[in-house]
Amino acid sequence: MAAGEDGAFGTDPGDPGRAARLGGPGERLDPEDVRRFVVEQVRGVDLDGARVCVVVPDATRSCPLPLLLRAVHEGFAGRPRRVDVVIALGTHQGMDEGQLARHLGYGAGELAATYPGWTVVNHESGDPGTFTSLGTIPAARLAELTGGLLPGPDVDVRINRLVAEADVALVVGPVFPHEVVGFSGGNKYFFPGVSGQEVIDVSHWVGALITSAAMIGARGVTPVRALINEAASMVPATRLALCLVVASGTDVLHAAAFGTPEDAWAACAEVSAQTHVTYLDRPWRRVLSVIPEKYEDIWTAAKGFYKLEPVVADGGELVLYAPHITQVSVMHPHITRIGYHNRDYFTGQWERFRDQPWGDLAHSTHLRGQGTWDPEHGERNRVTVTLATGIPREVVESVNLRYLDPATIDVAAWAADPDTFVEPHAGEVLYRLRDGAPAGAVAAAPGEADGREPSPEGADE
Repeated sequence: MAAGEDGAFGTDPGDPGRAARLGGPGERLDPEDVRRFVVEQVRGVDLDGARVCVVVPDATRSCPLPLLLRAVHEGFAGRPRRVDVVIALGTHQGMDEGQLARHLGYGAGELAATYPGWTVVNHESGDPGTFTSLGTIPAARLAELTGGLLPGPDVDVRINRLVAEADVALVVGPVFPHEVVGFSGGNKYFFPGVSGQEVIDVSHWVGALITSAAMIGARGVTPVRALINEAASMVPATRLALCLVVASGTDVLHAAAFGTPEDAWAACAEVSAQTHVTYLDRPWRRVLSVIPEKYEDIWTAAKGFYKLEPVVADGGELVLYAPHITQVSVMHPHITRIGYHNRDYFTGQWERFRDQPWGDLAHSTHLRGQGTWDPEHGERNRVTVTLATGIPREVVESVNLRYLDPATIDVAAWAADPDTFVEPHAGEVLYRLRDGAPAGAVAAAPGEADGREPSPEGADE
């Protein structure tokens, strides 16, 4: 992942020192302090008569959005002439009115009373009419941004019209280790959060070529971060971000940063790297990844694999335990037809797969993990991936994964097994082996690195 002389592939790497910051590693911020911080920062932005687009995550990310959005609304103080809130779904499923109300913190039918003057919409990845094109990233520039990994094609940079037509585009969302980009947040809420399929496919395939194991939790500007920074620089609006570091599975904030998406992200990525990564002293032959109910299919629940793959021993097994999940992917049916395979399986047979959606190929490799393929020996994978879900055996086996009846799993008994590691709330905290851990790295403990405690049931959010 050679980053060039500037370390950022010619894009803005962000400077934590330029962002306004609150909190830090190990802190638990008081909600009133957070409210005051957000109000003060937003009040300092010139919004008089402006059209504003606020981009926020969906419910698959831990984030105290009601607290934050109420503070943003207070800071706006009626100055913008229009405010549109867009849920950055990428290609996730849309949220219904009840889900939106719970997620954003208003009663059913009470949006206007809670956030007067605001509209709230889902990003609709399947509706071409909701997009506008900002221009093209030429193939030659794509090659530069990706350190030569991908020499083409030209990439059409499309984004949700509400962002493109705004005077100010404000991101509000958390930063976590991420399998495609290194650390999520910042400009990622624009691309792929509210972007067209072109940037989604190219960025995800670049991440797959690097591999999730090498990319997840990578510090600084990775090739994928460089690509989305380049695309975001084409957005005509003034771009701002309120980035957060959230205790996984809770509404507790460790840190907040406000500024450009590059600066605020850089500030929170530093904290996330010290908060959301837990180091173990040895690899484990068997890992049980308990999937929260906020992940509704394997396409989203696969985060429970990405975050734990690094601590599974060679030849070991990782079990995704999610009795509530009954589908591989609601929004990406191609994955069921393609199945789950490692990177080399696709790159070694590229003529066969090049016309498949690259984003789907990428998600396939991310869940299958590290491995090799060649014409003589076929596919050989480092670990076994097992689904203990509500998906039928025949479907699981047809996509090249192992099936286990979830009714046979006793989480407490597995946790008592000395050869098994259990993560009770998988998907956001990254696990790595201590070998090579930086000074001051967090060791595994009864509560995870960000202060969470396992729920008594083992499968709670």
